[in-house]
Amino acid sequence: MNKPQQHKIVLYFLMTCIGIWFASCKNKISDPDPIPSNQYLVSSTLIGTYSKDVLKTRTDVLTGGINDPLVAIFISGLLKYDVKAYKIIYKTKNTDGTEIQASGALIVPQTTEAVPLISQQHGTIRSDSAAPSNYGTSSESYTIASLFASNGYIISCPDYIGYGASKSIVHPYEHRESLAQASLDMIRASKEFITTEKLNWSKKLMITGYSQGGFATMSLQKKIEEQFPTEFNLVASSCGAGAYNKTAFMKYLINETTHAISEYNQLYIWVVQTYNRIYGLNRAMNTYFKEPYATDIQNNGNTANVPVSFNLTFADAFKKNINDGTDTQFLNAVKDNDVFDWAPKTETQLYHGNADQQVFYLNSSTAVTAMKAKGGNVTLITKAGGTHGSTLQDYAIGTFNFFNGKK
Repeated sequence: MNKPQQHKIVLYFLMTCIGIWFASCKNKISDPDPIPSNQYLVSSTLIGTYSKDVLKTRTDVLTGGINDPLVAIFISGLLKYDVKAYKIIYKTKNTDGTEIQASGALIVPQTTEAVPLISQQHGTIRSDSAAPSNYGTSSESYTIASLFASNGYIISCPDYIGYGASKSIVHPYEHRESLAQASLDMIRASKEFITTEKLNWSKKLMITGYSQGGFATMSLQKKIEEQFPTEFNLVASSCGAGAYNKTAFMKYLINETTHAISEYNQLYIWVVQTYNRIYGLNRAMNTYFKEPYATDIQNNGNTANVPVSFNLTFADAFKKNINDGTDTQFLNAVKDNDVFDWAPKTETQLYHGNADQQVFYLNSSTAVTAMKAKGGNVTLITKAGGTHGSTLQDYAIGTFNFFNGKK
């Protein structure tokens, strides 16, 4: 090889190395701290910023409208920061497994301190205006979630499927899997928002909810612990007055004399309709109910007027098939929504009034017995004489104290 050829080879080698070096530097300069693309978060919109003074006007959910000096002291200690409320749209799965967009509210305290994330699952709502992402005065995001956020928590409030961005879909009322999935994916979207906005999250996760929210929270907890045990640092769970033992609850309603409150009976009808649809039973309502109730329920669903003990509404053949175990389709659908017989690893508190006529106390009493028998980390706090409504304050204040000890 002659010298000119050697010089050309050396020059070509040097130019190639310089080119690679420049390309490497360019990549480093243009993307010094890459943020991974969002898998769940679709968009976020600021709803508003709210001062502590404004939040103080929303405290009736804790005081019950009663001027109690002890509660006033509690409220004054609760409110520490102004908050911002955002509407979050995110990807989740419908009951048939297809991808859809759902929504929720994210409430963020205005502080630079590291704070935990709470996923707060709302109770039963009958109107889209009460969905958390709409942030209306009747929504839990507007009241209890914003109050908790002011104390130093980021609060994730899923709408669930059927409200907000997914309101064109029929809400799958009291359906374990879809409530858990929508709540979990809202947490994941919230985590992506936290990363994008560089919020100071302590990496601790707590979950809570009352009534349907209690059931949704227990369903969410079971899903996280059993399917995604390393994804989050779940440190506390507080569930209030949820229908965890669907099988026992359903059999009690079928066989025992109950309150005859139409508003409560409408919720039980809603559950029957949901399971009938989601599990592909697709039966006419006169399969489940007898006249004069069947036609009203078929036509009006969960707005039907049924002011009698609920056991009097069922068709005799359906009642017989449930009691002798031959209606396996419906029994299996109900059983698929049981979340009482497992062993929570996360420290869990259950709140329930033993005079609750809407979601009977047996749901929590059987749950704590079954869970403890399996070694579950669970405590039941019972409000003696407490109804579904009157136990809410005990749950809210008890949950605050429980979570504050886990910060």
